[in-house]
Amino acid sequence: MGNLRSVAKALEKAGAAVDVVEDVPAGADGLVVPGQGHFGSCVANLGSRVNDIARWIEDGKPYLGICLGLQVLFASSEEAAAPGLGVLPGTVRRFAGDRKIPHIGWNEVVPGQTQPIFEGIRARTRFYFVHSYYPDPADAGDIAATTDYGVEFACAAARDNVVATQFHPEKSADPGIALLRNFIGMCA
Repeated sequence: MGNLRSVAKALEKAGAAVDVVEDVPAGADGLVVPGQGHFGSCVANLGSRVNDIARWIEDGKPYLGICLGLQVLFASSEEAAAPGLGVLPGTVRRFAGDRKIPHIGWNEVVPGQTQPIFEGIRARTRFYFVHSYYPDPADAGDIAATTDYGVEFACAAARDNVVATQFHPEKSADPGIALLRNFIGMCA
């Protein structure tokens, strides 16, 4: 869904050997699911691969979701009637109020307590965002980092082998590459 090549290039810069594939690769060390666009279209485009992704996660293999790759982890979205994976309980919500939508640009990210994905990255480091919807986890323990855009929201989620960001590390210069390196470390 949109940004595969830029994510692949950023992962390569971070030190990964990358294969861009259509199906979930059985022998890979980690799975990255990026995406831009509409929640319902993303779920439809994934089709039966949704089950393969869920099985990957259930098997305890490292998963990194970026933007829509985060949102599809949740059970539902206000953007579409299509169900998400339901790996993380909660809903993806649309920004309300008078703030400019979509939220585009650099914003501060505040990691939660010990989050390995943010190892070596200072609190309040700026990452690049492009989105109109944000995850609202039902379990506060799943929140890996927050950002304020007129409302404080979860901009990263983590649980066991799953980590995902609403922001785009591939568009976030050195801090994004550092975050991707940390994910590569999770895959080793």
